[in-house]
Amino acid sequence: MAEPEPLVLRVADRELDDLRRRLAATRWPAEIDGAGWDYGTDQGFLKNVVEHWLHRYDWRRVEAEINDVGSFVTEAAGQRVHFLHARSTDPDAIPLLLTHGWPGSIVEFLDVLPLLRNRFHVVVISMPGYGFSGPTRQRGVDVVAVAAAADDVMGQLGYDRYVAQGGDWGALVTRQLGEHYADRVAAIHTNMCFAPPDRDDPELLAAMTDTEQAAVIAAAQRTADGTAYLKQQATRPHSLGFGLDDSPVGLAGWILEKFHAWCDIRAGMPIRTDRLIDNLMLYWLPVTATSAARLYCESARAASGPLSTWAGRVAVPTGYAVYPYEILQTPRAWVAARYNLVHYSRQERGGHFAAFEQPSLFAADLAAFADVLVGQRVF
Repeated sequence: MAEPEPLVLRVADRELDDLRRRLAATRWPAEIDGAGWDYGTDQGFLKNVVEHWLHRYDWRRVEAEINDVGSFVTEAAGQRVHFLHARSTDPDAIPLLLTHGWPGSIVEFLDVLPLLRNRFHVVVISMPGYGFSGPTRQRGVDVVAVAAAADDVMGQLGYDRYVAQGGDWGALVTRQLGEHYADRVAAIHTNMCFAPPDRDDPELLAAMTDTEQAAVIAAAQRTADGTAYLKQQATRPHSLGFGLDDSPVGLAGWILEKFHAWCDIRAGMPIRTDRLIDNLMLYWLPVTATSAARLYCESARAASGPLSTWAGRVAVPTGYAVYPYEILQTPRAWVAARYNLVHYSRQERGGHFAAFEQPSLFAADLAAFADVLVGQRVF
C-alpha cells in the first residue's frame, strides 16, 4: 500500500510573474452597453476581479494556509491524489471525507475546516485531475475511479470506518462510496442529492410538497439556459481546454459565471474575491482546467455521470441538507426512496457551494448529523 507524503506547496516566483504578465496583457472583447450577465460573465465584474488579482491578491497567503492545515500527496487506486488532513483534538472524533465538485476545489472547505474539527478528523481530497492532484493524462478517470481513489486514501490514513460528504461531483462520488463501499463507509451526507423517481411510480411523483414543487420549478427556471457548459465538457473538453489553460481571464470568465449563477446572491456574492481567486489558482497553477473538465466526458461515456440515472439504493445512513439556491432541488420522498434517509434539514440561505458560501450552517448541519449517528450507535 502506498504511503501518503507531505506536499509543501511552494510555487515558483516565475509562475506567479507569468500569471501577472498574462493578466496585464488581457485582450478584452467588445462589449454591449448594459449587457450585465445577460450574455454570460459580466465584463465589469470580471475586470474588477482581474484588477484585484493583478494588484492586491497574494497567493502566498493561501499557499501557507493549505500547508498549515496539513497538505499531503499519495497514489491511490492508481491515481495521484493531493489532500488535506486536519485531525481533531478529540482522538475519538468521527473520520469525515469531503469531496468537492466542478468548478470548485479544496479551497471550498478552508473556512469550514476549523469548525468541523470540533467533531471530525477531516480529510479533503482534491479529485484526480483537479488542483494539485492533476493533471490526469489517461482515459477512464470517471466518478467511479474518483470514488475508488478517495476510499483508498482513507484506508491509507487508517480510517476503517468513516463518513463521506459531498456536493456536485462530490455528491456523485459520495453516493458511489455509500452504495459500493458500505463495508467501510458508515454513513453519507450530501447537499446535492441525485434521486430521480421511477416514472412508473405515480405516488412518488406526486409526493412532493407545495414548497418542494415551488423550489423545483424555481431551480429549473434559474438553470434553464445555463447547462451548455455540461454538454461542452461532456463531449469536447479538449477544445475548450486550450483557452482555459492558456488564459487566466478565459478561465475566470468560464468559472466565475457559474459562481454568480449558482450561489445564493440575494444579499450579494457570499464568497469574498480573494477566495474566488484562490479557487481559480487551484486550476491555473497546476494547469488542470482541461483534465477537470474531462471528468464530465469520462463519466458520461462510462454512464456514471450526471446524464445517467441511478438504479440502486444506498443502505447506509444518509443525511441531506437542502440549501434554497442549490441548482438541484430533490423532494424528500424521492431521497427516502433511494437512500436510508435518517437526517433531513432545510437551510435558510445558501446555494450550490454550501460549505464555501455558508460555512457555519454547513458545519452545524454536519454536527447535527453526527449527533444522529451517535444516537443510532453508528459511531
